[in-house]
Order: sequence, then structure tokens, then C-alpha cells
Amino acid sequence: MAVHPDRFATASAVEKRVAMQWSARANEAYRILKDPLSRARYMCEREGVDLQTETNTAMSAEFLMQQMQWHERLDELNDHPNPNDALAFKNELADALSNTTSHVQSLLDEKRYADAAVRIREWMFLDKLIKITDGLTADI
Repeated sequence: MAVHPDRFATASAVEKRVAMQWSARANEAYRILKDPLSRARYMCEREGVDLQTETNTAMSAEFLMQQMQWHERLDELNDHPNPNDALAFKNELADALSNTTSHVQSLLDEKRYADAAVRIREWMFLDKLIKITDGLTADI
């Protein structure tokens, strides 16, 4: 509230511009911190851990195998839509996401930021896949 632009309605142009900049920064910080995934990414980056989301796709062999299975199930649901199967798949992904977010939280609490970064990349994959399945189940 201290930097809200409305408080500077009668201020000079410079003060208005500075208030607007600070307000934009406060809004961006709020946006990052209110979203759990963005907040986790920020916490790692603040500790000097580059998530390398564009270049580092390294994940555990177990998770890569799980990815393949999920993609196969998604392809099957696209080819043969079934509301019950789609719901079961969405529930499975929701459980996986819940486990991943809990694990990330534990790693962050333990200040194991490099380990958390690996799980955050998995979280990002799950987040994307869940959004895809939302579209899939809307069509069924």
C-alpha cells in the first residue's frame, strides 16, 4: 500500500513514475510468491541454483519411465476417449503432483536446493501434463 500509485495522484511526475515502478515490482513479487511452483523456483534461484529449465532435462530414470507411461496413456485416451479412464488418469496425476510438491517442500525446508531443482523440473512436467488432461476431459 505504501507504493500504490493512487497514493501519489498529486505527486510530481518523477514520484509517480517511481511509485508505479515499485508497485509493479510488488505485484510481480506477489504473483511469484502466491503460486507454489513459482515460489519454489524463486527459492532455488535466490540460493544460486539455476533450474536450467530450457536446457537441462535430466531426470531420474524412474521418472522418465513414468513419463513414457503417462504419454502412452494420454495417447490411448486421445484415441479411445473414456470418461472413467480419463478421470482415473487425472487422479493418478494429481496424486503424483501432490507427492512431488510435498517432496519439493521437504527439500526446500532442508535447504537442499540442487535436489529440489530436479524435483521442480518434474513438477513442471506434471503441471503441463495435467493442463493437457484438463482439455482432454473437457472434450469427453
